[in-house]
Amino acid sequence: MRLLPREEKFYHLFLKQVEIISETARVLLDGVRSGGARMAACATDISVMEHRGDEVIHEIYTRLNQTFITPIDPEDIHNVSAALDNVLDGMEDTSHRLVSYRIDPIPPTMVTLAEIVAACAAALKKAFEALQNNGNIMEYCIEVNRLENEADRIGRSAVVELFDKEKDPITLIKLKEVYEFIEATIDSCEDVADVLQNVVVKNS
Repeated sequence: MRLLPREEKFYHLFLKQVEIISETARVLLDGVRSGGARMAACATDISVMEHRGDEVIHEIYTRLNQTFITPIDPEDIHNVSAALDNVLDGMEDTSHRLVSYRIDPIPPTMVTLAEIVAACAAALKKAFEALQNNGNIMEYCIEVNRLENEADRIGRSAVVELFDKEKDPITLIKLKEVYEFIEATIDSCEDVADVLQNVVVKNS
């Protein structure tokens, strides 16, 4: 289903933003898998990417305010933009908490959740690409929903295990907070997918 014309400026900006998100997710995963100094370097790179993403979002909002007739509901454009922005913010927050809290080695469950973030980002990228080539947008949105459910299950189990096994209260608080940031990032990915599904329904 083609919702946005090939040359549409909003489509171009959405795709640009989701490409930044996909790249950022790969960098986060690299840092989480490596830990230590590599995680710190990745956190710095992620901040640069987040700034690039902010510039794209600003351009979307500027164009939205200047465009009388938009290809889809202006509220949907705003909601997609806000959700995409939250995904990038979540990855930046996660990376900097890992560094500032000196979490090393990084628990395997956090690595698994970072893998889910990367998988969500890849699915969202395919969903936005499907806007251009008549692909199955819903297929990728459903995949993000599935990944979010998996992350919820993994995250809950990780926190239960954390309270059972971690004896140092400060470490417990740090790890729990990072888990919450990662899960919030994945929730934001699902928010993007949900808005896209609403757009499909409205325009079908």
